[in-house]
Amino acid sequence: MTKRPVIPCVAALAMLLTVTALAQDDQQYRPPVPHYVVMPAHLRTDVATPAASLATWNGSFSYGGSNYTYNMVGAAPSSDSSVNIPTYIIPVKIVISNRNGTKSTYDPSHVLSNGNSVTTNTVKSPIFDATTTYVQGGVNVGTTQYIDAFQRANFWGTVKSEPNSHLLLGGPTVLAEQTLSPSRSYGKTGSVFGFTAGLVDINWFDAQLPTIISKLGIQPNAFPIFLTYDVYLTQSGQCCIGGYHSSEGSASNPQAYAQATYVDHAGVFAQDVSALSHEVGEWADDPLVVNVNGNNTPCGILEVGDPLEGNSNYGAYPYSLHGFTYNLQDLVTLPYFGAPTSTSVNGWLSFQGESLGVCSNGS
Repeated sequence: MTKRPVIPCVAALAMLLTVTALAQDDQQYRPPVPHYVVMPAHLRTDVATPAASLATWNGSFSYGGSNYTYNMVGAAPSSDSSVNIPTYIIPVKIVISNRNGTKSTYDPSHVLSNGNSVTTNTVKSPIFDATTTYVQGGVNVGTTQYIDAFQRANFWGTVKSEPNSHLLLGGPTVLAEQTLSPSRSYGKTGSVFGFTAGLVDINWFDAQLPTIISKLGIQPNAFPIFLTYDVYLTQSGQCCIGGYHSSEGSASNPQAYAQATYVDHAGVFAQDVSALSHEVGEWADDPLVVNVNGNNTPCGILEVGDPLEGNSNYGAYPYSLHGFTYNLQDLVTLPYFGAPTSTSVNGWLSFQGESLGVCSNGS
């Protein structure tokens, strides 16, 4: 499959990093920069259009005399309806062949110190668990999943009187683990952020996913998430990408999907479900990447995690659940992109109330 280019997102500032030099087993990468990316959609007109499609809605706002439209997952907040998106977690085991003939394996079935596997700990996180109550600046926006709470806060000016408005991730259903074994041209190991991680080329990795999606029979109305463990993606000799989202398949009815890594090292980039919270939030507000139905703002597409990834703790806030402290990234709201402040809870430009301006990066 032809490699696709990467569209880089706003990266964390290198001066904020406290990292070790990236020592590769036989290749020297540039010093690591923690960041996320968007992969351009890989759409085709010569494939059949699937019958099922992702539930989305269209909205707009005016800023500076111009009208900006957007397309998001779910139903319009004014509809007072709940949308449940079938969600699949596909654990991806990465097996890397080392130069000395040994193999390094990074497997989401790895059991963590709390007794859960990486996959199980992800399923139990506030991204899917709906028992956490979110009070933002004194306003209770709901007892629900993290991204639903964010979306409710995002449109609180409307949903405060529409209590049934929700965007929920169904399940999730954990599908069969997939094993990927990149050649040494695409996969190595390296010391980053004080531990040895798997490092896999993002273009190679992404090229494997359409086949897996097809093999598993996933349809565009569902959201597949590819979960890796202690693996960062690389591009053009640069580490470290914690996750990305994109779409592929039929140009008229694309399949949205995301990848996120779970890093089992406290305080480092992409720890536990922080990368996943980033990518699910961006999928919710910018699901098809190429903006098939239109996403355009004064700040570009609605990548709601990128402006905050350079903040303290990489923009993440702690939430304790089931005896484990998860880190979930703060996400910017629509007023950050130029919508009226009456749109969001407290007029905030981020879910956690960071001090921001329109199109600013970080606080």
